[in-house]
Amino acid sequence: MKIRREHVVPLSRQAQEILQAVSVLTGKGPLADLPDETEEVIGDRGYDSNRIRLSLAERNITACILPRKNRKSKPPYNWNLYKKRHLIENMFAKLKDWRRVATRYDRCAHTFMSAIHIAASFIFYLKE
Repeated sequence: MKIRREHVVPLSRQAQEILQAVSVLTGKGPLADLPDETEEVIGDRGYDSNRIRLSLAERNITACILPRKNRKSKPPYNWNLYKKRHLIENMFAKLKDWRRVATRYDRCAHTFMSAIHIAASFIFYLKE
């Protein structure tokens, strides 16, 4: 089957996040496939929804989600754990500075993973 241009619908980052959030609620998709050992989920303000929080609570998963600024009752969250999310995002941003990793030049998964290991090693040893 040929894929025509009208069959491809590009999604913005927000639309992709909404689809992932819906996958938590429906039990389908990448966030629904969390391992049974998952204890906490760290998310940004885009995931601050009562439905998402209730869905995670039903599965006995602690939601560490920063509440939106306009929320009247702000649920508690673990600030120290939320800071670790920022560190992880910074690492991904530094990895994307490496052109080979950002554009995924390598065809094989093991070669791509080797490039990630090399880039992460350089970032670790050359950090300021």
